[in-house]
Amino acid sequence: MNRLPSFGATKRRLGVLLLVGMLVACAGPERPKPLDLGPNTALMGIRSAWISNVGEIGFPLNIQVRDNALYAASTDGVVVAIDARTGGDIWRVALKTSLSAGVGADGRYATVVSRDNELITLNAGREIWRQRLNAATQTAPLVAGDRVFVLSADRSVSAFDAASGRKLWQQQRSGDALVLAQAGVIAAVGDTLVVGQGGRLVGMNPQNGNVRWEATIASSRGTNEVERLVDLVSGVSRFGDQLCVRAFQSAVGCADASKGSVIWSKPASGATGVHGDDTIVLGAESDGRIRAWRRTDGEQLWASDRLRYRSLTAPLLVGRAIVLGDETGTLHFLSRQDGGALNRMTTDGSAVVSGPVLAGQTVVAVTKRGGIFGFKPE
Repeated sequence: MNRLPSFGATKRRLGVLLLVGMLVACAGPERPKPLDLGPNTALMGIRSAWISNVGEIGFPLNIQVRDNALYAASTDGVVVAIDARTGGDIWRVALKTSLSAGVGADGRYATVVSRDNELITLNAGREIWRQRLNAATQTAPLVAGDRVFVLSADRSVSAFDAASGRKLWQQQRSGDALVLAQAGVIAAVGDTLVVGQGGRLVGMNPQNGNVRWEATIASSRGTNEVERLVDLVSGVSRFGDQLCVRAFQSAVGCADASKGSVIWSKPASGATGVHGDDTIVLGAESDGRIRAWRRTDGEQLWASDRLRYRSLTAPLLVGRAIVLGDETGTLHFLSRQDGGALNRMTTDGSAVVSGPVLAGQTVVAVTKRGGIFGFKPE
């Protein structure tokens, strides 16, 4: 499992904010049509457990799971905590403001960011404070150690007291002219706050924002700003102190967060995060090719073209199955051994907007229309 444990000023102008879709769309010729999947031969039993809805989603949603609670939000500001066992609401609130990022949660506090650059924090579904941020934010805040940490689009990092909203510190990064308008990497590993800045993982002291170490996963290259763009994207695979991540359209790599050292980095061309366990790291390339790397040294174990050109989400590894969503709202269950088909399930016909997550024994996927679907592998 890849659960991330908790650890016990001037506004900077962005040169350009680049949308991922624009980059991918302009990267080459029209995308070929996907291969026909053929009839679904179920080699793995899966049943629909429950269905809920939060409303239309048009931002990079982070589906957060804490214990048996699952947190999601819609573009128009509905935030919900759902009992992952039943699909019923624990609480639901309408903030009446459009959102650009969310949800970060620790089981008590839940946080989102509005399009007006306000950090909004809830306690048990009740809004307790708002704080203005200095830059647009697409990355869900991290709630850990009674603090809220925010990674903004300019890759500056801010910390706030979770109970009061008091700003504790801000670390401002000297800037690239071009940054990625996509959720980035922010995680707690032991007593270190780890964030993605450019192609680097940066370990910070959560008490004051001081940098402890930097580990370069990918370096900038190319002849223009678009080609030189390198940034780490949301969706990490953690085992112990080892953190594996993807650098947008350039590399997949792993680092030791206790030492701040890179273990390996391999060329890869994808835009979504990775997942895995102690032996394997998995990811989907931008053309839909699924790749598996050996966790110890990054050697490729296998690659599958089965789902090419299907606009896949980040994967989820659950036992013997890899689960990915696509633009048609289909969830694909594939073998971890070679990417062979095990089963597939349909949702509401709209794109799956985030990598599936595991809540207890339930695989959960959220669609663009706001459908929240729970499936039980049998």
